[in-house]
Amino acid sequence: MNIGDKITALRKAKNMSQTDLGKAAGVSREIIGRYERGEVSPSVEVAKNIADALEVSLDYLAGEAARTVDKQTMKLIQDIEELDPSIREKLFFLANAVIRDSKTKKAYTL
Repeated sequence: MNIGDKITALRKAKNMSQTDLGKAAGVSREIIGRYERGEVSPSVEVAKNIADALEVSLDYLAGEAARTVDKQTMKLIQDIEELDPSIREKLFFLANAVIRDSKTKKAYTL
C-alpha cells in the first residue's frame, strides 16, 4: 500500500473529509486529493502533519512500519523507555502476565 492509499484509508477510518485533513495538516483539500491519487508526494513536513492529524507514526504512513501505533501507546512506550531498568523489568513482567492471561481466556472461550 502506497502513502496515498494509506492516507485515504486512515482518513476514511477517522471519518474525516479531505478538507478536514487538509486543515489539520496545513494544506488544501485539493493537495490532499493529489496525495491520495498518487499524483504527488507530500514533503516530510507535510507528511508529519498528516501523520499527526491521523494519529499514526510517520514511519507507518511512509510504509516503514508494519502496523499503526496510536499516539497514546507511543507515549506510553516512550515513558517506559525512560524508566529505571529494574522498574521496567517489573512492568514487563506484569504486562506479560496480563497478556498471557488474556490470550488463555480467549483461547478457552472459542
